[in-house]
Amino acid sequence: MDKLVEKALQASLLMFEKVSGHAVAEFKTRITEVFDSEAAFMDKVSEMDEAVDEVPELENLREVFFDLLMINFFVEDVKKLEEDYLDSEEWEHIEEDTIDRGTELLNVLLYLRECKDEEIEVGLEDFLKEFLLVDEDEFQDEHRIYEDVIANQILMESSIEEISRVAKALPDTSEFKDLFYPVLSFFYQDSPSEQDMAAFISNSADPEFDGPVYALLAAFNQPE
Repeated sequence: MDKLVEKALQASLLMFEKVSGHAVAEFKTRITEVFDSEAAFMDKVSEMDEAVDEVPELENLREVFFDLLMINFFVEDVKKLEEDYLDSEEWEHIEEDTIDRGTELLNVLLYLRECKDEEIEVGLEDFLKEFLLVDEDEFQDEHRIYEDVIANQILMESSIEEISRVAKALPDTSEFKDLFYPVLSFFYQDSPSEQDMAAFISNSADPEFDGPVYALLAAFNQPE
């Protein structure tokens, strides 16, 4: 498993255990084995789903774990495959089979990886304009998905409390509603202290989801 993926996975589960009171040691051992295995990607997906099925308290984080599994494939597993594997018919079929899996968190993780590789400072405006290219005509799907984020970039000059207030006011039709609070909070403070995290949790409408996602991003953003 990629070291940053491992840190992110452990941080998210530790935060879930802290805010929910549900012990996750057994799940952590099993899911780590899934990520570390030499199995094919779709077999890993099946094994991950089976692990989550046995711990229903983690259901809301299923697709977040899928995002981590995917980023681990891109940065670790693909090294063991043929150089042009991502252009193969096999990978094309996998993309088709998983088109409804995961969340937009994968884009944030890919962006953070790119920032590390190119030694770029992490920033919301850079993520939107330089990574997602939301201002370009051919990327209007991204513009639609991230519409509420684009409209609220001023929150980077605000506070966790204000980010929370705006997040709670988003309509249910917002495509980024679930991730809005943890993702914007991360871009607001990408290296949160314990005090920062406590304030974040206290302002969350869903700590068992928001906490693990924020902890995951902060851990993934750490130096290797």
